Amino acid sequence: PYTTLFRSLQTKEDLKKAQTDRAAAKAAMAEATAMREKESAAFAKESGDLKTNIAAIGKAVAAMEQGAGGAFLQTQAASVLKQIVESDDKLVEIDRDDLTAFLSGGTNNGVAAPSDAIVGILKQMGDTMTATLTDITGVEADSGKTYDQLMKAKTAEVEALTESIEEKTKRIGDLGVKI
Repeated sequence: PYTTLFRSLQTKEDLKKAQTDRAAAKAAMAEATAMREKESAAFAKESGDLKTNIAAIGKAVAAMEQGAGGAFLQTQAASVLKQIVESDDKLVEIDRDDLTAFLSGGTNNGVAAPSDAIVGILKQMGDTMTATLTDITGVEADSGKTYDQLMKAKTAEVEALTESIEEKTKRIGDLGVKI
C-alpha cells in the first residue's frame, strides 16, 4: 500500500512537471511566432521600399541614358527619387546637391551637373540598394528557416509532453483505484 501511495504521489509530481513544461513550450512557441511575425512585417516593408526605390532609380537611369531626363522629371518616379535623395544619409552632400538640383530641373550653384555624373551617382545608389535588398532577403530566409526548425522541435516536445500527461493521468487514476 505504501509503495502504491508513493508511486501515486511521485506520478502526481511528474504530471505537474510535464504540465508546466508543456505550458512553457507553448509559451515559447507563441513568443517565437509573435517575434517572427514582427520580423516578417519589418522585412516586407523594408524590401517593398527598396524595390520601389530601385525601380525609380532604374527608370531615371534609363531615361537619362536615352536623353529623356527632362521627360523623366515629370513622372511619379522622379518624385520618389527626390524623396530617396533627401532621406539617404549615406549620400555624400555634393552628390545630394547635384541630384537635388537635377530633380528640381535646375542647376547646382548655376552649374548643371553633367548627366554622366548623375547617372553614375544613381547607378551607385541602385547598386547599394540592391546589395542591401539581397542582404536582408538572406537574413529573412535564415530567420524563416530558424523559426521553422524551432516550431518543429517545440511541436514535437508538446506532443511528447501531451502523451506523457495523458499516460500519467491514467496511471494516477489506476493507482487511486488500487489505494
